[in-house]
Amino acid sequence: MSLKRFLLVRVGRLISYPIRRQLRLFEVACQDPEAVQTELLLSILRKQQNTAFGQDHKFASIRSVADFRNNNPIAPYEHVAPYIERVMKGETNALLSAKRVHLFALTSGTTASRKLIPVTDDYLNAYKRGWNMWGVKMYRDNRGRKVAMRPIMQMAGDPEEFRTEAGIPCGNLSGYTAMVQKRLIRGMYAVPYITGKIKDAKARYYVALRCSVTRNVSQFMAANPSTLVQFARVLDAEKEHLLRDLRDGTLRTDLDIPPDIRAELSRKLGKDATKAAQLGAIAEKSGRLFPTDVWPVEGTVINTWTGGSMGPYLRQLPQYFGEPPIRDLGLLASEGRMTIPFEAGTPGGVLDIWSHYFEFVPESEIDSPQPTVLGAHQLAEGESYYIIPTTAYGLYRYHISDLVRVTGFFGRTPIVEFLGKGHRFSNMTGEKLSEYHVTKAMDAVVKRQPLPITAYSLAPVWNEHQSYYGLFLEEADVADDDAVRRFLGDFDRQLGLENIEYAAKREGGRLGPVRVVVIPTGTWAKWDRARLTQTGGSPEQYKHPCLIGDLKFRDSMTVLREM
Repeated sequence: MSLKRFLLVRVGRLISYPIRRQLRLFEVACQDPEAVQTELLLSILRKQQNTAFGQDHKFASIRSVADFRNNNPIAPYEHVAPYIERVMKGETNALLSAKRVHLFALTSGTTASRKLIPVTDDYLNAYKRGWNMWGVKMYRDNRGRKVAMRPIMQMAGDPEEFRTEAGIPCGNLSGYTAMVQKRLIRGMYAVPYITGKIKDAKARYYVALRCSVTRNVSQFMAANPSTLVQFARVLDAEKEHLLRDLRDGTLRTDLDIPPDIRAELSRKLGKDATKAAQLGAIAEKSGRLFPTDVWPVEGTVINTWTGGSMGPYLRQLPQYFGEPPIRDLGLLASEGRMTIPFEAGTPGGVLDIWSHYFEFVPESEIDSPQPTVLGAHQLAEGESYYIIPTTAYGLYRYHISDLVRVTGFFGRTPIVEFLGKGHRFSNMTGEKLSEYHVTKAMDAVVKRQPLPITAYSLAPVWNEHQSYYGLFLEEADVADDDAVRRFLGDFDRQLGLENIEYAAKREGGRLGPVRVVVIPTGTWAKWDRARLTQTGGSPEQYKHPCLIGDLKFRDSMTVLREM
């Protein structure tokens, strides 16, 4: 071990000591989630009782969880939006006791217009604490790979897309937190946060590669694994330009990069003619250049979402990155972190009972006028619920539409995994098909029928004779007709196993078998970009929908054929 590496490891251990102590206390707290959660809720309400929202919702008179529920409905963003609009104009006390709002974090725009979430000191404290505990667990589990205090490849978003009337920046949370990191920690990130301001997608990926290829990267981190797939594809497609820039210490002049950002990046870019020659020889011999050629798999870890609709992208990672350990980032969004995965290889995470107060509504009751509402201590393993967080920064009984399932317990605190956005469902004939059913069926079938699917969506197709579901696949993924038919039959049967209502409608003839609807190669990338443009969302957080419930969807697509 070099002296520099030795010193970095020692510093890392010193920095992590209070975090390790904090983690031990959290593990103790998980033995009594009811007490921890009740105390947290009452603390939040006391702190916010003099805000306009607190006064309107009688926070000062609340003495119990029952009082809280009686005075505050489960509601979507629109319920709190008028108060957030007042905060945007500078009236902070409309919603928050905090003196300062550092940022409005913009949501991903996956499903609707972007929402603005106030980032206060309370927000940042909870955010950092959750990440720190997640990190300690991840590093402990990968001691043998020596990833600690080595560079991280992460593409952050723009921390300031615009400002409110009161001058408060609005932007991407990952970009903001990267910007305000301490210098030592900031230096561990291979890609500077300023790259988040590069709007051209190709340029952003190329710059991320140019900054990373000179570093001994140990972690590839992205909320969505599709980001890592694209990172790898751009590496291969642009290898000649990239290796030339690496050799000469330059940055391509034909990329759409703002001049000020280009100037700052150019001062930091190193050159390495020896490494460029080594990688060039690999590329010439194999005809390609993948991350495994640049960063040996035995010294890397992938940190990304693994639940919900991520399956198609996760299945593509091994061909580019090999098979390093994959660690789920947990259920987190611009609205806050909700779980902390304690183990690799699973999307399940321990509920972050220190940061937010959580309630849960059983999946089948979410549309009921008086649904059953449960606390974290009342959940049952194997059951699915809608998660309803209350935060210390202005979100109360917030219906985020996230459907989760309890997979076990840590102490008495539930371990939950994200299943999907609950509004993604389809119900032509009473089958009540959800995105979770679709992704689970797909994950099961691709293990038996390895069709090379890069992206897909299932959508209902109404037919006066017999309606059915169309599996929309790109032409490049359906080259073998016989393999596609085998896959299709297996997938249709598996949907019935995942959803007995679907099976019943199939058996009764009310639904026809799933058909493949072939669309031009590249359609999904264009469709996703258009959707993001419409909502103004973040590419790094965007989740491609695997179930689209719109009966008119097929009419909006260019269809080459059906199978």
